[in-house]
This record gives sequence, C-alpha cells and structure tokens, in this order.
Amino acid sequence: MVANNLRRALQSLSDGSSFTLSIPKDNTHGDYSTNLAMQLAGATKRNPREVAEELVARLNADTTLKTEIDRIEIAGPGFINFFQSEEQVKDLLKQSISNQFTFNIEDENKGKKVIVEYSSPNIAKPFTIGHLRSTIIGDAIANLLTATGLTVYRDNHLGDWGTQFGKQIYAIKTWGNVQEIEISANPVKELVSLYVKFHEEAEKDPTLEERAREWFKKLEDGDSEARELWKKCIDWSWVEFSKIYSDLNVVFTENNGRGYGESFFEDKMQVVVDELKENGFLKNGEEGAMIVEFEDNKYPPLMILKKDGATLYSTRDLAADKWRLAQYGRDTRIVNEVGSEQSLYFSQLFELEKMLGWVTEGQRVHLKHGLFRFADKKMSTRKGNVIWLEDVLSQAHEKAVAISKGDTAQDPESIKKIAVGALKWNELMRDPIGDVVFDWDEVLNMKGNSGPYMQYTVARLGSLIETSEYKDYQAMDFVGSEHILARKVTKFSEYVINAAHHFQTSTLCEYLFELAQDFNTLYDTTHFIGHEREESLITLSVSVRNTLQQGLSLLGISIPTKM
Repeated sequence: MVANNLRRALQSLSDGSSFTLSIPKDNTHGDYSTNLAMQLAGATKRNPREVAEELVARLNADTTLKTEIDRIEIAGPGFINFFQSEEQVKDLLKQSISNQFTFNIEDENKGKKVIVEYSSPNIAKPFTIGHLRSTIIGDAIANLLTATGLTVYRDNHLGDWGTQFGKQIYAIKTWGNVQEIEISANPVKELVSLYVKFHEEAEKDPTLEERAREWFKKLEDGDSEARELWKKCIDWSWVEFSKIYSDLNVVFTENNGRGYGESFFEDKMQVVVDELKENGFLKNGEEGAMIVEFEDNKYPPLMILKKDGATLYSTRDLAADKWRLAQYGRDTRIVNEVGSEQSLYFSQLFELEKMLGWVTEGQRVHLKHGLFRFADKKMSTRKGNVIWLEDVLSQAHEKAVAISKGDTAQDPESIKKIAVGALKWNELMRDPIGDVVFDWDEVLNMKGNSGPYMQYTVARLGSLIETSEYKDYQAMDFVGSEHILARKVTKFSEYVINAAHHFQTSTLCEYLFELAQDFNTLYDTTHFIGHEREESLITLSVSVRNTLQQGLSLLGISIPTKM
C-alpha cells in the first residue's frame, strides 16, 4: 500500500518528529503530501526548503518506493508532494475491479482485539431518535475496525438494571395491569406511560422516590415478585428492539446477539468493591455513600455505592470492564459509543481503571456524540417528550415510497434499504460531536448529499456496466478528468484506514460523495456506450461502482436491487 510504504520511509527520516501524511484536495499537489520537512526544520531552526531538499534526495534513493512513486516535488514553504506512478494506479484499480480491497496490508492489527459497545437502550423505555446515533455510529465503526484487521466484539450494554426498575415495578403494581400489557400491540409504550406517570406523581409526593428505591433493593436482593416483573419488562422490550435492529440491519456478536446488559454483572460487582477497598480507594462520602476520590482533585469524586448500599452505573461498568479484560485479554481495547453528556463520567471511570492497573493510557475510548434535542428543550422519556425511532422509520419509509418510481415503489426490500440508507448517511456524514436540533426534513433528507443519491449512483453505474458489451475490464486508457477520477479511486483504502483509526465516518462519507459526484459529472458530459474509448470508460465505471458499494457496505448501507 503506497501510504504505508511512504509512512515507513518518512518515519525512518523523522528523527522522532511527528508528521502528517495527507491527501491533497488539489490533485496538482500530488497524491500524498507531508509536512515532515517543516517539522524537522522547526526543531532544528533550519530553513524548511533546505531540509525538504535533503529529504527528497534520500527518498529518491529509497528503492522500495521506485515502482509506486513517479516523482516527488517540493511546494510552498517546504511541503513534500508525492505523485503515484501510472503502474501503481493501474495495480490499485485492478484491486478495486476484482473487489480485492486491502485495508491492512502489513497486518499491523492482526491478533489485536477491540470491544465496541454501542446502542445500549434502556429496557422498558422507548427506542427513541436519541438511540439512533449510538446504534448507527457504533455499528459503522465496528465495521471499519473489522475491515482493518482487528478482531471486533460487538456488545450491547443494555440498561436492564438500576433504580429506574424500582420506579417501573412500583408503577406497574400501583397503576398498571400486567394482563393488559401482555396483550398490548406495543407493550413498551404502556411501560413508558407508567414511567411518566410515576414521575408526575412523584412531583406531588416525593416519598414515591423512596418507595422506588425500596423496590430496586428488593430486586437486587432477589425478591421473587420484583424479579418476575423485571423479567417481563425485558421480554416485552425485546419484541420492539429485535424489530428495530432487524430494520436497521444492525447486529451484535456477544451473548447470543443480545449483548451483555448491566444485570449480567450483578454477581460480579462485589469483587470490584473489595478490590477498591483493598487498594484504599473506597472512602466514606456524604450521607454514608461510598466514593472514590482522585489525586489532586483531577475529577470530582465518583460514587460507587449509594447510602443504602445499592449499586450505580459506575459499579456495574467497573464490573463489566474487569470481566471483559479477563474474558478477552488484558490488552483488549474497549470503545464505548455513548453521548458526550457522559464525558465527565467516562473520564472518571477510565482514570479509576488506570489507578487500579487494569488498563493503560488510550486503552479505553469514549467515542462521543451529541444529543438530538428540540429547538427549545432536551428530549426526556420521564417527561414524555421524545421522538420514537419507530415513528422515524415509518416516516422514512413513506418518503422512500414518495421518491421511488415503478417497480422500486412496489418492492418492500428496496424501499426499506432506501429509507434506512437515508437515515444512516445523514447521521454518518456529519461530525457527531455537536448536538442536533431535531428536524424531520433534515433527518429524512433524500436529496443532494444523501443516502439515496449514493445508492442511485451505484445503481446507475450497475445499469451502465450491464448495458455495455465489454466485460473484460482491463483497458485503462484514461485522459483528463477520467484520469483524475481513477487516481481518486486509488485513495479508498487510505480513507477507510483513517476513518477506522480516528473513529470518524464523516471523512469517508465526504470522499465517497466526491467520488460519486465526479463520476456523475463525467457521465453527464460523456456518452460512454459507443465512445471510442468505451472499454476504458467501462473499466473505470466498474472500479468506481465497486469502491462506492464497498464503502457504503462498511457504513452499513445496502444497495437496493431496484431504484
């Protein structure tokens, strides 16, 4: 792989200095560019151009780059630009034509393990638009990490334990009817109504909060009635969850596809509490709660046990991570795709795990995303003001039907792929960090830079390729914009590797969209069938089609058979 070989060559010349190897937006600046000369010049207080000239001379003498790099140029204050050889471009195009994409040619990730935890909805609560971000982003990141050679475990850390179940059980017993919930077409909505009612009543009578804590303590202590209602809540919830995951084509590998929920670690928490005590980390906090304090007040204290001895998220998450490291290996990386509002909590959690000697710096990753919110307020299940994901999927389906024509509109599978593709692309193309003001038109956008546009481009390419009688796909006589498009195709692997390395899908989406745009521009101005270089144009079309299709697949987006 060109980029890997370039990095290796540059690393040998870097003297330990950090540098970037980027892909220039302007193709006249080469296929790759580095700022290494300026980094070295800054450290040694030399002229960057002189340093660049020395580096280029040494790079030109590197025989490992001879077949891949045609020429090396110096630009501006000291940038070094690399231009791929025509032989290398053709070799990479052949890989895309045969669908033999290589994202980890040196096997640097071979044997390494990573757990990606994503989605993680709460039992007995609705699967809302808020869960969409974690579910879609986490699934795409897991796909990208798998592509780069890592062994990936996909976990769904369900919220199936905690004080909220004390509230839910109290509400069911006080205002609910188990038989009616059992036969309901949507039992989760019945549970949510009861959950909302609990909070409405608790505002009038604060003692209900204590009643809820009592019921959760009963649940923890194994009370048969509490356990039975809790299990029913789980079964009712999975009716909805299974349908949504199926619609989104999202899967998990752990615990028979359900993931390890918080309750799985119920009997694994005491050993963590004991370890905290043995290390002298567990201290008495206010009102009898047990906390951990951080050196030099780096973070606020982290509560481990409530005053009544009940556990919290922190207790269960610590138990989960201790078990994971024992189960999968001490060097396993753990990635939590969770909203950015949990940033402080995860900083505390990671710091404590380092204090315990469980993990090293960078082994724990909080992959953050902002929240969906209304223009004037946050969404809240307990207040009953949320957007159900079920409704979003239904609306997306209707819009997909509206934009489809002929056979496509009559094909349920194609419509579902278009609807889900729109939702996924609109999420993955954006920077996940910022909050998003919920807007139906934006969430379900199917025009311009959208999932359907990308799917349509692949379908258009497929139709073109099928129409041509040329099936050899070896001719590569490119000119002008065709040549630029061909060189852009060869950067696909690098964008995938970067996306995986930085846990960032938006840069890959940007690349794929530009590739689709460039092809459509060429197609709209060139009549491929019957062209004097039809064979080369069809070869290029196959290469672009396969690249787009593979890229969308890594993002979790399927291509409809009809469009």
